[in-house]
Amino acid sequence: MRAVLKTWCLMVGVGLMVSLAVLPARAADRANIEAFLATTGFDVAIDSIAMAAESAPDMLGLDASVFGIEWKRVSEDVFDPALMRERAMDILEATLEEDLLSHAAGFYASDLGRDLVAAENDSHLEEDAHKRAAGQALVAEMVADGSGRLELLKRMNHAIDPNDVGPRAAQEIQIRFLLAASYAGVIALRMDEAGLRAAMKENEGALRRDMAASALTGAAYTYRDFSDAQIETYAEALENPQMQTVYELMNAVHYEIMMNRFEALALRMGELSPGQEL
Repeated sequence: MRAVLKTWCLMVGVGLMVSLAVLPARAADRANIEAFLATTGFDVAIDSIAMAAESAPDMLGLDASVFGIEWKRVSEDVFDPALMRERAMDILEATLEEDLLSHAAGFYASDLGRDLVAAENDSHLEEDAHKRAAGQALVAEMVADGSGRLELLKRMNHAIDPNDVGPRAAQEIQIRFLLAASYAGVIALRMDEAGLRAAMKENEGALRRDMAASALTGAAYTYRDFSDAQIETYAEALENPQMQTVYELMNAVHYEIMMNRFEALALRMGELSPGQEL
């Protein structure tokens, strides 16, 4: 699935943005869901959530070293890829309709789709600093050249999140993580939940700009070997109403797992807690 699912800049977040409680008329079976994850690359996108654990102490204003030698083991245990994939399949089995699955899988099983998934899978697992620097250089080159490719990439990114819920999701995950860490005794917050939300709201504009820039540089790097025509074809595929519905669900599943795992991590961090004030 699109590398934008892994966007992680300054603050992470978003809760479940679509209702997962309403069951579709004909949900896909588990075997098809598992194949769908592999065909679309959503399995790798889910696995890559584990990489976000590295930034957890930073989000709390702490250094990972204060949690001692157990930190790596605890974070790997909480963000276990097998557990996260199972959770993703549980949700999708109950919510993803067979016709939507077939539509998305059909595109990603095409020659172009397979190439896109391979590029996205590689991008998910690459070192962020290198990817960011290379992507920024590519964007700067497009701006200097007045390249129409830049607008194609923006169009593609918009198609993955047309309602722009990403920044709100990013804030919600961070809020929930901070609150869970506070309840677990890892940190002592100086404000209540209402104050925390108000402070986050003030920063939403800056976060929105940062996430848009991060998504653009990420896309520039991930799709650097694809032609403008191929990127336009991809954008058109993403704009299809059925694909939009699939991605709305995929993003929701991704965010729900991320939120669940960060709340679980906060509880485990409490067992290693340095008890810092934030």
